Amino acid sequence: MTTGNPDYRDTGLEFAPDFLFGSATASYQIEGAANEDGRGPSIWDTFSHTPGKVWNGDTGDVADDHYHRLEEDLDLMKRLGLEAYRFSIAWPRIQPTGTGAANEAGLAFYERLVDGLIARDIRPIATLYHWDLPQALEDEGGWTNRATAYAFADYARIVGERLGDRVSVWTTLNEPWCSAYLGYGSGAHAPGLLDGAKALTAVHHLNLAHGLAIAALRDVVTNDPGYSITLNLHVIRPSGPTGAEAARRIDGLANRVFLGPLLTGEYPADVIEDTKDVTDWSFVLPGDTEIINQPISLLGVNYYSTVTVQMWDGASPKVNADGHKDMGGTAWPGSEMVEFLEQPGPYTEMGWNIDPSGLEDLLVSLHEEFPDVPLMVTENGAAFADVVVDEPEGPAVHDVDRIDYLRRHFTAAHRAIERGVDLRGYQVWSLMDNFEWGYGYSKRFGIVRVDYDTLERLPKDSALWYSELIRTRRLPA
Repeated sequence: MTTGNPDYRDTGLEFAPDFLFGSATASYQIEGAANEDGRGPSIWDTFSHTPGKVWNGDTGDVADDHYHRLEEDLDLMKRLGLEAYRFSIAWPRIQPTGTGAANEAGLAFYERLVDGLIARDIRPIATLYHWDLPQALEDEGGWTNRATAYAFADYARIVGERLGDRVSVWTTLNEPWCSAYLGYGSGAHAPGLLDGAKALTAVHHLNLAHGLAIAALRDVVTNDPGYSITLNLHVIRPSGPTGAEAARRIDGLANRVFLGPLLTGEYPADVIEDTKDVTDWSFVLPGDTEIINQPISLLGVNYYSTVTVQMWDGASPKVNADGHKDMGGTAWPGSEMVEFLEQPGPYTEMGWNIDPSGLEDLLVSLHEEFPDVPLMVTENGAAFADVVVDEPEGPAVHDVDRIDYLRRHFTAAHRAIERGVDLRGYQVWSLMDNFEWGYGYSKRFGIVRVDYDTLERLPKDSALWYSELIRTRRLPA
């Protein structure tokens, strides 16, 4: 066991020369230009324009206007010293209705992005799907429709044919847990449905889409990239005498229903049993798990907080502090009797507890279960109530809470490496403040502040801190 400060506030830790430092964003959250150059509508366009779905009625129509400010943002990444940039490609920019011929203007935008990164010695990490499904596909059932998985493979092939000589790492899906359970079960994310059976159907079709897309990419790329998927694996703490059963159930729905077919070629039998009153799983066809079980060269890990669970007694007021907006449905089909307990602070502006030990525990447990699969932290960061102050040298954001958060989580990652984990890099979420899904522009995750009136970018103190970490490869004080 690695020693260090119990609060994870270590300093002076050194990272290897090949450890990849970068930052991450997502297309709908930053691009804007929602109706330009042939882009079709996505489910998030529809969802955000539906009254009552997003705080303040915010939409991604303009967002950070990254689409028009690409060169400025690339130069900013270079100034900060980023070694990698994890971005997502908007499917409706490439295929406005999710099928058919490619939209040249959309491909050209991402080609400029990738070429701009390479010109600045920044490695492109491309995520094919970060939740902006073409609305036309949702009209046909979205991820509950098996055909969407095959449409996704065609889309992957189109992008791979265009960028497959330059992208460093291909990531198929970002957080399919959110796409399935928050999109089709709880109603918190687009398309905003409240149906547990549809959520579990979406789980499988997302898994299938991953496998089909990996195979399609391998057919057309000409360099030697990494292939990956990014999961928001849940760190689950059991509480009390019923905690073990509650944790087993939530681990099944949150983690093993993805890790099983992806890495072992099987769905967990206990998850199928737990959900038998919700669905019969007849959407899993012979040969599907073999398609899903594609070799990958990297598993992306997104981590923000932990959950604490026990079984609900059915009588006392039920606590549901699972970290997500309550929109009337459930993200836990078949396990609605699980209670998510309030956790001790401190908290971020999202109300999520800050627990860097969870990141260390997650990385170590993944390494122990899948020792041959390299890992990368593909998202980690925090939203805080940033304040702009006027200094003699100009405006500044002294985001000490975010620096402390990052310092403690980089310490956790370093400790995992010291315990033998093959951790290849760390992509801080997020490069810029942006559209935070159902929370609109009310939450700021960026290490760079965006003024939503002027769209001016302002690196926060956390960006300067991170830049020093990248330059020295040593955790700053």
